[in-house]
Amino acid sequence: MKYSFIIPVYNRPDEVEELLGSLTTQRVKPHEVILVEDGSTLPCEAVTRRYAAQLPIHYYVKPNGGPGPARNYGAARATGDYLIILDSDCLLPTDYLEAVDRELQREPADAFGGPDRAHPSFTPLQKAINYSMTSFFTTGGIRGGKKKLDKFYPRSFNMGMRREVYKALGGFSPMRFGEDIDLSIRLFKGGYRCRLFPEAWVWHKRRTDLKKFFKQVHNSGMARINLHKRHPGSMKLVHLLPMLFTLGTAGCLLCALWCPWCLLPLLLYALMVGTDAAISNKSLRIGLLSIAAAYVQLLGYGTGFLRAWWSRCVMGRQDEVEAFKTNFYK
Repeated sequence: MKYSFIIPVYNRPDEVEELLGSLTTQRVKPHEVILVEDGSTLPCEAVTRRYAAQLPIHYYVKPNGGPGPARNYGAARATGDYLIILDSDCLLPTDYLEAVDRELQREPADAFGGPDRAHPSFTPLQKAINYSMTSFFTTGGIRGGKKKLDKFYPRSFNMGMRREVYKALGGFSPMRFGEDIDLSIRLFKGGYRCRLFPEAWVWHKRRTDLKKFFKQVHNSGMARINLHKRHPGSMKLVHLLPMLFTLGTAGCLLCALWCPWCLLPLLLYALMVGTDAAISNKSLRIGLLSIAAAYVQLLGYGTGFLRAWWSRCVMGRQDEVEAFKTNFYK
């Protein structure tokens, strides 16, 4: 089978170089690598030239329109049997494409996705954020963990799909956040077969500070309400948990003004997260940072969820909402 990699890029030449370097090590070779420069002011054209002799690269430039339209632009020019969507801040182990090919040879699928991990070279904070984004205790394992509270929806940092299926679904919507979940929901609604490939994982870099991480997850919380409006019935219990956690945290802090013991649930949760993260990462420092990352993630998502719920479900706003429109991935 032929695999076309689709990679949207915005001001990340250094990370693109690392990603292309990891693509050159694949034991199963890609059919083509399509990079779409989405209105960058720091283009990666020079980087792609350096790898042109090692990879079948196609480099395109378009005005900025967001990751969804950039992926659609690349997909329209792809010729492989399967499209594999990656974020530009990912790295691939040498057996990534081999794992994908092995799974598809064993049992066909219309679409698939894989989990993400932290590379040993990542900073302690990036590893802590990675823990908070992948742990069962923070996300319910919905990003590809073995334990999970909801079925697996492929995410755009590591997503594959038959080219004909992608075309039939119309690709990604112009949503700035949640566009990958929107596509996954339409995939299931269309009756297509989707699978999790546990061994087809990527190293995925995270935000470099907690402020940027908060903005990311806050918009993701708002996107969940937008998805609910687009796809009634798609909301599950696991999507409500950060909102409940946020309200519970606010309640504990308020009650602690009269009874300090009300802080106990928050301290017990912090102890559970910190211990699990420290053990899994073999680092007390990462364990402590993971406590901060977990609270930022859950409170950021929860407040974004509540903000969009008030705007769209209570006040009746019809258009989709997001809080932070400026790009914070630089």
